[in-house]
Amino acid sequence: MMFASKSRSLLKTISWRIVGTLDTMALGWIITGSPLVGLKIGGLELITKFVLYYFHERAWVTCKYGIDKNVKEVIESK
Repeated sequence: MMFASKSRSLLKTISWRIVGTLDTMALGWIITGSPLVGLKIGGLELITKFVLYYFHERAWVTCKYGIDKNVKEVIESK
């Protein structure tokens, strides 16, 4: 049994990608001086990192490292 639902992981993925992509767009604009280049970099990064983060999050859900023993027992009993 997983502690975090897939929909929770997906929602976290979306919210984090918004923050990360805005940061990447701003940095691309600052470094190149071109807002269009910043938008292009951010757009591509949005897609690739959205997918990477989702799978990263799902992998961590299966890892029990650092989870309190009592929580682990509740998770495993379901």
